[in-house]
Amino acid sequence: MELSGKVAIITGVSKGIGRATAEALLAKGAVVAGWGRTAPEGITHERFQFFECDIRDETSVQEACMNTRRELGAQIHVLINNAGIGNFGPVDEFSSEEWHAMFDTNVHGLFYCTKAVLPYMKQQHEGHIVNVGSLAGTAGTANLAGYCATKYAVRGFSDALFKEVRPDGVRVTCIMPGSVETNFGDTKPGQDPDPHKMQPEDIAAAIVHALEAPFSVMISEVQMRPTQPK
Repeated sequence: MELSGKVAIITGVSKGIGRATAEALLAKGAVVAGWGRTAPEGITHERFQFFECDIRDETSVQEACMNTRRELGAQIHVLINNAGIGNFGPVDEFSSEEWHAMFDTNVHGLFYCTKAVLPYMKQQHEGHIVNVGSLAGTAGTANLAGYCATKYAVRGFSDALFKEVRPDGVRVTCIMPGSVETNFGDTKPGQDPDPHKMQPEDIAAAIVHALEAPFSVMISEVQMRPTQPK
Protein backbone atom coordinates (compact mmCIF):
# COMPACT_ATOMS: atom_id res chain seq x y z
CA MET A 1 0.00 0.00 0.00
CA GLU A 2 1.17 3.51 -0.83
CA LEU A 3 0.58 5.17 2.55
CA SER A 4 0.67 8.82 1.48
CA GLY A 5 -2.80 10.29 1.88
CA LYS A 6 -4.28 7.09 3.30
CA VAL A 7 -6.41 7.23 6.47
CA ALA A 8 -5.09 5.05 9.31
CA ILE A 9 -6.77 4.44 12.66
CA ILE A 10 -4.58 3.48 15.62
CA THR A 11 -5.98 2.42 18.99
CA GLY A 12 -4.00 2.95 22.17
CA VAL A 13 -2.20 5.86 20.54
CA SER A 14 -1.11 7.77 23.64
CA LYS A 15 2.20 5.97 24.26
CA GLY A 16 4.42 3.02 23.43
CA ILE A 17 3.85 1.10 20.21
CA GLY A 18 0.74 3.09 19.31
CA ARG A 19 2.48 6.44 19.51
CA ALA A 20 5.57 5.19 17.66
CA THR A 21 3.37 3.79 14.90
CA ALA A 22 1.48 7.07 14.59
CA GLU A 23 4.76 8.93 14.14
CA ALA A 24 6.00 6.37 11.58
CA LEU A 25 2.82 6.61 9.52
CA LEU A 26 2.82 10.41 9.63
CA ALA A 27 6.38 10.32 8.29
CA LYS A 28 5.05 8.24 5.39
CA GLY A 29 2.41 10.85 4.57
CA ALA A 30 -0.60 9.07 6.07
CA VAL A 31 -3.52 10.78 7.77
CA VAL A 32 -3.71 9.33 11.28
CA ALA A 33 -6.75 9.07 13.52
CA GLY A 34 -5.73 8.25 17.08
CA TRP A 35 -8.37 6.48 19.16
CA GLY A 36 -8.01 6.25 22.91
CA ARG A 37 -9.07 7.48 26.31
CA THR A 38 -6.04 9.76 26.62
CA ALA A 39 -4.65 12.02 23.91
CA PRO A 40 -0.91 11.69 23.25
CA GLU A 41 1.17 14.64 24.38
CA GLY A 42 3.29 16.46 21.84
CA ILE A 43 1.76 15.21 18.58
CA THR A 44 0.61 18.38 16.85
CA HIS A 45 0.98 17.24 13.25
CA GLU A 46 -1.57 18.68 10.81
CA ARG A 47 -2.38 15.15 9.59
CA PHE A 48 -3.03 13.78 13.08
CA GLN A 49 -6.38 13.99 14.85
CA PHE A 50 -7.32 12.46 18.18
CA PHE A 51 -10.76 10.96 18.77
CA GLU A 52 -11.72 10.06 22.32
CA CYS A 53 -12.80 6.43 22.38
CA ASP A 54 -13.15 3.64 24.93
CA ILE A 55 -12.75 0.54 22.81
CA ARG A 56 -14.36 -1.57 25.54
CA ASP A 57 -17.66 0.16 24.70
CA GLU A 58 -19.07 -0.72 21.27
CA THR A 59 -21.16 2.46 21.14
CA SER A 60 -18.04 4.54 21.79
CA VAL A 61 -16.25 2.71 18.96
CA GLN A 62 -19.11 3.30 16.54
CA GLU A 63 -19.15 7.01 17.42
CA ALA A 64 -15.38 7.28 16.93
CA CYS A 65 -15.68 5.60 13.53
CA MET A 66 -18.48 7.95 12.49
CA ASN A 67 -16.52 11.00 13.67
CA THR A 68 -13.37 9.82 11.91
CA ARG A 69 -15.18 9.43 8.60
CA ARG A 70 -16.85 12.81 9.01
CA GLU A 71 -13.59 14.62 9.80
CA LEU A 72 -11.06 12.73 7.67
CA GLY A 73 -13.07 11.33 4.79
CA ALA A 74 -15.35 8.38 4.10
CA GLN A 75 -12.58 5.91 3.30
CA ILE A 76 -10.62 4.04 5.98
CA HIS A 77 -7.56 2.26 4.66
CA VAL A 78 -5.73 1.02 7.77
CA LEU A 79 -6.77 -0.13 11.24
CA ILE A 80 -4.11 -0.91 13.81
CA ASN A 81 -5.61 -2.66 16.82
CA ASN A 82 -2.87 -1.84 19.29
CA ALA A 83 -4.64 -1.06 22.58
CA GLY A 84 -4.05 -3.70 25.21
CA ILE A 85 -3.50 -4.28 28.92
CA GLY A 86 -1.82 -6.99 30.95
CA ASN A 87 -2.69 -8.11 34.47
CA PHE A 88 -0.53 -10.87 35.89
CA GLY A 89 -0.73 -13.31 38.77
CA PRO A 90 -1.58 -16.91 39.71
CA VAL A 91 -5.01 -18.08 38.58
CA ASP A 92 -6.31 -18.91 42.05
CA GLU A 93 -5.46 -15.42 43.27
CA PHE A 94 -6.59 -13.58 40.14
CA SER A 95 -9.57 -11.23 40.42
CA SER A 96 -12.49 -11.69 38.04
CA GLU A 97 -12.48 -7.92 37.48
CA GLU A 98 -8.92 -7.99 36.14
CA TRP A 99 -9.71 -11.01 34.00
CA HIS A 100 -12.72 -9.29 32.40
CA ALA A 101 -10.79 -6.02 31.96
CA MET A 102 -8.17 -7.81 29.85
CA PHE A 103 -10.71 -9.56 27.66
CA ASP A 104 -12.81 -6.41 27.30
CA THR A 105 -9.77 -4.50 25.99
CA ASN A 106 -7.57 -7.08 24.28
CA VAL A 107 -10.29 -9.17 22.63
CA HIS A 108 -13.72 -7.54 22.69
CA GLY A 109 -12.37 -4.07 21.89
CA LEU A 110 -10.37 -5.45 18.97
CA PHE A 111 -13.56 -7.09 17.66
CA TYR A 112 -15.62 -3.90 18.02
CA CYS A 113 -13.05 -1.84 16.10
CA THR A 114 -12.64 -4.42 13.36
CA LYS A 115 -16.40 -4.80 12.97
CA ALA A 116 -16.81 -1.02 12.69
CA VAL A 117 -14.32 -0.44 9.85
CA LEU A 118 -14.55 -3.67 7.88
CA PRO A 119 -17.65 -2.78 5.81
CA TYR A 120 -15.87 0.30 4.41
CA MET A 121 -12.73 -1.65 3.56
CA LYS A 122 -14.84 -4.26 1.76
CA GLN A 123 -16.64 -1.56 -0.23
CA GLN A 124 -13.29 -0.09 -1.28
CA HIS A 125 -11.77 -3.52 -2.03
CA GLU A 126 -8.76 -2.15 -0.18
CA GLY A 127 -7.77 -2.16 3.46
CA HIS A 128 -5.29 -3.54 5.95
CA ILE A 129 -5.98 -4.54 9.54
CA VAL A 130 -2.98 -5.01 11.85
CA ASN A 131 -3.60 -6.72 15.17
CA VAL A 132 -0.85 -6.27 17.74
CA GLY A 133 -0.66 -9.57 19.56
CA SER A 134 2.23 -11.00 21.53
CA LEU A 135 4.52 -13.99 21.74
CA ALA A 136 2.35 -14.76 24.77
CA GLY A 137 -0.11 -15.94 22.13
CA THR A 138 2.27 -18.71 21.08
CA ALA A 139 3.27 -20.30 24.40
CA GLY A 140 1.86 -20.24 27.90
CA THR A 141 3.74 -18.68 30.81
CA ALA A 142 3.17 -19.21 34.52
CA ASN A 143 1.28 -16.33 36.17
CA LEU A 144 0.26 -14.97 32.74
CA ALA A 145 -2.63 -17.36 32.07
CA GLY A 146 -5.22 -14.63 31.52
CA TYR A 147 -2.98 -12.47 29.38
CA CYS A 148 -1.86 -15.46 27.30
CA ALA A 149 -5.51 -16.44 26.81
CA THR A 150 -6.31 -13.01 25.35
CA LYS A 151 -3.33 -13.08 23.01
CA TYR A 152 -4.10 -16.62 21.84
CA ALA A 153 -7.55 -15.22 21.02
CA VAL A 154 -6.01 -12.34 19.05
CA ARG A 155 -3.88 -14.75 17.05
CA GLY A 156 -6.78 -17.09 16.33
CA PHE A 157 -9.07 -14.21 15.37
CA SER A 158 -6.43 -12.81 13.01
CA ASP A 159 -5.81 -16.18 11.36
CA ALA A 160 -9.51 -16.74 10.72
CA LEU A 161 -10.17 -13.15 9.67
CA PHE A 162 -7.57 -12.99 6.91
CA LYS A 163 -9.06 -16.10 5.32
CA GLU A 164 -12.50 -14.51 5.52
CA VAL A 165 -11.70 -11.10 4.03
CA ARG A 166 -8.84 -11.54 1.58
CA PRO A 167 -11.28 -12.25 -1.30
CA ASP A 168 -12.49 -8.67 -0.68
CA GLY A 169 -9.00 -7.20 -1.07
CA VAL A 170 -8.56 -6.71 2.69
CA ARG A 171 -5.32 -7.88 4.28
CA VAL A 172 -4.81 -8.88 7.92
CA THR A 173 -1.50 -9.05 9.79
CA CYS A 174 -0.88 -10.24 13.34
CA ILE A 175 2.28 -8.72 14.84
CA MET A 176 3.57 -10.68 17.83
CA PRO A 177 6.38 -8.93 19.71
CA GLY A 178 8.34 -10.30 22.60
CA SER A 179 9.98 -7.95 25.13
CA VAL A 180 9.41 -4.29 24.20
CA GLU A 181 10.55 -1.33 26.28
CA THR A 182 7.26 0.48 26.91
CA ASN A 183 5.02 1.55 29.80
CA PHE A 184 3.23 -1.81 29.58
CA GLY A 185 2.28 -3.17 32.99
CA ASP A 186 2.81 0.29 34.53
CA THR A 187 6.58 0.04 34.12
CA LYS A 188 8.42 3.08 32.86
CA PRO A 189 11.01 2.81 30.10
CA GLY A 190 14.48 3.98 31.05
CA GLN A 191 16.15 7.09 29.69
CA ASP A 192 18.70 4.90 27.90
CA PRO A 193 17.32 2.16 25.63
CA ASP A 194 17.58 -1.32 27.13
CA PRO A 195 19.77 -3.36 24.73
CA HIS A 196 17.97 -6.52 25.85
CA LYS A 197 14.55 -5.29 24.70
CA MET A 198 13.08 -4.09 21.44
CA GLN A 199 11.96 -0.49 21.15
CA PRO A 200 8.45 0.68 20.17
CA GLU A 201 9.97 2.10 16.98
CA ASP A 202 11.12 -1.41 16.02
CA ILE A 203 7.55 -2.70 16.14
CA ALA A 204 6.30 0.36 14.28
CA ALA A 205 8.84 -0.31 11.51
CA ALA A 206 7.58 -3.88 11.15
CA ILE A 207 3.99 -2.63 10.91
CA VAL A 208 4.95 -0.17 8.18
CA HIS A 209 6.82 -2.93 6.34
CA ALA A 210 3.71 -5.14 6.35
CA LEU A 211 1.49 -2.26 5.19
CA GLU A 212 3.83 -1.33 2.33
CA ALA A 213 4.07 -4.86 0.92
CA PRO A 214 2.82 -5.16 -2.68
CA PHE A 215 -0.92 -5.75 -2.98
CA SER A 216 -0.25 -9.30 -4.17
CA VAL A 217 1.48 -10.09 -0.87
CA MET A 218 -0.08 -10.47 2.57
CA ILE A 219 2.24 -10.80 5.54
CA SER A 220 -0.20 -12.66 7.74
CA GLU A 221 1.95 -13.13 10.85
CA VAL A 222 5.16 -11.67 12.23
CA GLN A 223 6.97 -12.91 15.36
CA MET A 224 9.55 -10.52 16.81
CA ARG A 225 12.15 -11.14 19.50
CA PRO A 226 15.13 -9.23 20.91
CA THR A 227 18.37 -10.39 19.29
CA GLN A 228 20.26 -10.59 22.62
CA PRO A 229 17.82 -11.09 25.49
CA LYS A 230 19.04 -11.27 29.08
